[in-house]
Amino acid sequence: MDPRNNTGISVFQLLGFSEGPELQPLIFGLFLLMYLITVFGNLLIILAVSSDSHLHTPMYFFLTNLSFVDICFTSTTIPKMLWNIQTQSKVITYKGCLSQMYFFILFAGLDVFLLTVMAYDRFVAICHPLHYMVIMNPRLCGLLVLMSWIMSVLHSMLQTSMVLQLSFCTEVEIPHFFCELNQMIQHACSANFLSNIVLYFAAMLLVGGPFIGILYSYSKIVSSIRGISSAQGKYKAFSTCASHLSVVSLFYCTSLGVYFSSAAIQSSHTSAVASVMYTVVTPMLNPFIYSLRNKDIKEALIRILLLHS
Repeated sequence: MDPRNNTGISVFQLLGFSEGPELQPLIFGLFLLMYLITVFGNLLIILAVSSDSHLHTPMYFFLTNLSFVDICFTSTTIPKMLWNIQTQSKVITYKGCLSQMYFFILFAGLDVFLLTVMAYDRFVAICHPLHYMVIMNPRLCGLLVLMSWIMSVLHSMLQTSMVLQLSFCTEVEIPHFFCELNQMIQHACSANFLSNIVLYFAAMLLVGGPFIGILYSYSKIVSSIRGISSAQGKYKAFSTCASHLSVVSLFYCTSLGVYFSSAAIQSSHTSAVASVMYTVVTPMLNPFIYSLRNKDIKEALIRILLLHS
């Protein structure tokens, strides 16, 4: 296939998980169910926090932002996949592919930054409890979220602009269920060395940096908890960050697991299946983790259910 200028490409083929038509209804039903649970669960978290004045604190402000981002994160990939299965088509336009990739990178970056901000919030709450409301004032909380958006937008624009410089062949088949950045770069017909360098450098900087920040925050948190004399005090301090720690562990373990497994196995199909863990399963489980492990959220949800019953 001869390389063609990227403006000449009109469509890509998203191969998805399976070629077998008998599996398509099962895949459609499973992903539709997971998507609905993700949207409904995260909307409940947003509704619970916004309707309860007791939850108008920095921690829950960041949680509502995370829930909103998780809804957007899954909405960039799943609806298109469901539509393709329903219409028995694998086609996505060139512009649609770039748009999907842009918003996927944007919301994935926001997930990383918000989890880091929430770790800092827990660090201040446990290590500096007397100055918590002074340090985590509304202005700083808004600024932290705004900076997360700015850095995510800039990162997404950088990666998308690198793909725009690439040329693709006349027929492009992506062995994935969405336009994943690495797959786009690997399937370009033009030289992709610079794009690969930018991809891995940005990943190290924008994923490794926040991860180090989270580890530092929790090292200080653990040190402070160890200094508490009573067992009840230690439990209460740890319980305030248990939900966030569970979400962070789930997000990073699944995403790093996908990266290392795909690098070892060198199978695009395996990578597509494994990526479901952090693109679909993690956003779906986040509301359950926060509602089941958080007494305030549970009480707010119960009040909402009783009010509408």
